[in-house]
Amino acid sequence: MQLAIQHLSKTYPNGVQALKDVSLTIPAGMYGLLGPNGAGKSTLMRTIATLQAPDTGSIHLGELDVLRQPEAVRQTLGYLPQEFGVYPKARAEELLDYFAILKGLTQRRTRHQVVEALLRQTNLWEVRRQQLGGFSGGMRQRFGVAVALLGNPRLLIVDEPTAGLDPAERVRFLNLLSELGENSVVILSTHIVEDVSELCTRMAIINQGQILLEAEPLRAVEDLQGRVWRRLVEKSALPEVEREYRVISTKLLSGRTLVHVYCEQAPGAGFEPVAPDLEDVYFSTMAGHYGQQPVGQPEKAAQA
Repeated sequence: MQLAIQHLSKTYPNGVQALKDVSLTIPAGMYGLLGPNGAGKSTLMRTIATLQAPDTGSIHLGELDVLRQPEAVRQTLGYLPQEFGVYPKARAEELLDYFAILKGLTQRRTRHQVVEALLRQTNLWEVRRQQLGGFSGGMRQRFGVAVALLGNPRLLIVDEPTAGLDPAERVRFLNLLSELGENSVVILSTHIVEDVSELCTRMAIINQGQILLEAEPLRAVEDLQGRVWRRLVEKSALPEVEREYRVISTKLLSGRTLVHVYCEQAPGAGFEPVAPDLEDVYFSTMAGHYGQQPVGQPEKAAQA
């Protein structure tokens, strides 16, 4: 089972081209789609989830034509959007049971078994009779996963799932997603680099509707070895460093600025080598120093 996306493009009526000839082959397991807000991630996710049509291109989930067989795809799809509404006065168990009916689980005994299993899997069984309005952000996200898992989907899409979660809830949520990736195609769309580095065996970096890099995270980090250097400078010296070197990220540290630069060989001038991580891969790619060169003027390096 894999998801094959070929030459997907989408332009909105206001003229914004959200997707530009996107092609990806996504295997079973956890797959990260990494990019800043407004990069085209949500447009791609909504298109895969059959919620909107592209202008051109094709999507296949195994033998299913996603664009021509949307109803068949929805039978095997789980989707957790970035924002989803719940009835605040509804109890978790009751609302999940209602969604199960909508999913086609009409046999009462079987449905109750499925609801209980999902609430236990998402660690919500003990609070199943609480109203959703009293749930924390992480509990709401886990309830959203329970809804998305109804029907044992072969494709699960989660869009910015850890945004706004506290550290403990984030860990619980990522552990849950990791378990789900063992049996399905799971696409994790996020702007948080750590989520991808901790979970995903493959990833793509997208910006301005284009795929800039498609790789295995560990391999991408290895390919950057020996090309990332750092130096601690005064804030006033940063403009000069940016003029002379290919800066990929900056970070404030004890009142000074820690600069990471991309260079094929030692840049000298007080720089020291640093073991790269996926954040360096991301910023290097976004700045056009690593992976595919983006069309048009490269963006300024992002602030860490």
